[in-house]
Amino acid sequence: MIVTTFPRPVRVIEHTLIPLHDGTMLAARIWLPEDAEQNPVPAILEYLPYRKRDGTYDRDSLTHPYLAGHGYAGVRVDLRGSGESEGLLFDEYAPQEQDDGLEVIAWLAAQPWCSGVVGMMGISWGGFNGLQIAARRPAALKAVVTICSTDDRYADDAHYMGGTLLTAGLGWGFFFFALMCLPPDPVLVGYRWRAMWLERLENIPLFFETWLRHQRRDAYWKHGSVCEDYAAIQCPVYAVGGWTDGYTNAIPRLLERLKAPRKGLIGPWAHAYPHFAHPGPQIGFLQEMLRWWDYWLKDIDTGVMDEPMLRAWMTDSVKPASRHETLPGRWVAEPSWPPPGITPRRLFLTDLGLRAEAATFTARAVCSPQTVGSCAGEWVPFGRGHDQAGDQGEDDARSLVFDTAPLETPIEMLGAAIATLEVVSDRPVANLAVRLCDLHPGGESLRVSYGVLNLAHRDGHESPALLAVGQRYRVRIRLNDAGAVFPAGHRIRLALSTAYWPIMWPCPEKATLTILAGTLELPVRPPRPSDARLKPLPDPETAAPEKPTVSRRGDLRIERIERIGLESGAKAASRFHVEDDDPLSAVVELRRTDTKSREGWQVRIETQMRLACTRDVFLLQASLRAWEGENEVCHRDWDRAIARDFL
Repeated sequence: MIVTTFPRPVRVIEHTLIPLHDGTMLAARIWLPEDAEQNPVPAILEYLPYRKRDGTYDRDSLTHPYLAGHGYAGVRVDLRGSGESEGLLFDEYAPQEQDDGLEVIAWLAAQPWCSGVVGMMGISWGGFNGLQIAARRPAALKAVVTICSTDDRYADDAHYMGGTLLTAGLGWGFFFFALMCLPPDPVLVGYRWRAMWLERLENIPLFFETWLRHQRRDAYWKHGSVCEDYAAIQCPVYAVGGWTDGYTNAIPRLLERLKAPRKGLIGPWAHAYPHFAHPGPQIGFLQEMLRWWDYWLKDIDTGVMDEPMLRAWMTDSVKPASRHETLPGRWVAEPSWPPPGITPRRLFLTDLGLRAEAATFTARAVCSPQTVGSCAGEWVPFGRGHDQAGDQGEDDARSLVFDTAPLETPIEMLGAAIATLEVVSDRPVANLAVRLCDLHPGGESLRVSYGVLNLAHRDGHESPALLAVGQRYRVRIRLNDAGAVFPAGHRIRLALSTAYWPIMWPCPEKATLTILAGTLELPVRPPRPSDARLKPLPDPETAAPEKPTVSRRGDLRIERIERIGLESGAKAASRFHVEDDDPLSAVVELRRTDTKSREGWQVRIETQMRLACTRDVFLLQASLRAWEGENEVCHRDWDRAIARDFL
């Protein structure tokens, strides 16, 4: 990664307030060219609850000064109720958040240093609300870069997948809960910090409870899901993600269904900006964004729209591991989506495994131990640790597997594999996990993609229906999109299981599924000579990093931001447990301690959350305790029983 110098000197407005019509003030940090008042520039907004002061400062330091040095205003705004912003935050992607965002954009466009046009960029939350606010069509918003986001809040977010409950939603909800308990910085807000903090503590909801009360795709999830009306988005969209991340499937859908100008970029990355994401290779993403912003915000013909609609990383086969520094492969490109030249290749379940022709198949039963999934990694890997899917051998051994013969020639796929299965269940609710694996000659099993389905959701997520025990059903499971090479000599494996813990929560009863027939359809993409002629992406450049001083104080990890004299401490623990033969033994327990301090000032927040279940209800417990110095200022407890809804 190259730290670059900039064409224009940069100044920073460390903290400023954006007034809203209801009197609430939102806190912003802004990077500007020094001469922006004399030579106004477009503004690029990143709009998050993740605390501009002490949360995203490290990644902000790499990105926003770079944009400012190249002729833009980089703007980081904390959502209402977060960081140093006033008000209260009650949920993710709420109507209030979008309404506030419209006001922020109008305010930015009216500033003397702004040329009157605005772009939005962001990863995850910022990618979500970039799309959501674009659908509201604010006049000044001219383009969006959305990274690691989704167009469907129910079907393709951390909460539910295929109608199953993801434990990732519990982990995310717990982190979000703890984050929103943190106070504003007294250095910036003065004596009001305590009143603002106590108001947050006394009003913070248990976010996960809200999400768990909406177990099907109802109006709650449709709000903020831009797939409800793609035509509402009329400004250009650049959709970016990585195959290792949990948020990639939206990119092909956006390319296919948006009517506005759009582009897509999918690399090997996990959940991070591509100029510093792992697994590598990283790319010059800031340069790529500048080409996009120059084209749409400055009317400079950079050629960015003359290139293929999608550029994607075709990942070579590697030895499976829970962490990869890089994933070898090559860039390929498609002029449109769905792409021309993709040939569906259908493989049939047979008594000899996966075969190109239909043949005799003897019905097989699958009733998995509840711990199948121990090799799955995390639903949304961040690439910073051992969070990716490892060797699938242990899970394969406890699943129903179907293999091809060794491949005579390589197969490359780009897009979503689809498993179509005919099944019979002995229980009214049953889950099915489908994994697509690359089986190496040495026996290593590399997970290429996977999908899950709550069979009660077989006909859709809005109106689930119980299975009739003993009745034959045909179900279709679309796996996550992937770009991957199966080399000659390797086998393609399809693995089926009725459990996938801890990715998805178990069913109320241990179910046995009988597989009567099935096919696997692969989106095969032949190699093209034109891929080798693609213009190389540049090496990553950034602004100078801001590195904290890291130490330990007991079991707390301490980060000190020298520039502001603030220390942040954190420790976390988690327990995910289920017994092999008892789905009702599933339990997740999460604990966290956070501290903020500087000379003469210290706060500590302790949070806990626990999810368990019976056949009929989820049992959700949580607690919050907060101290200013040695004085406890807040103690709240939650104890909820929430009915299971076909889950």
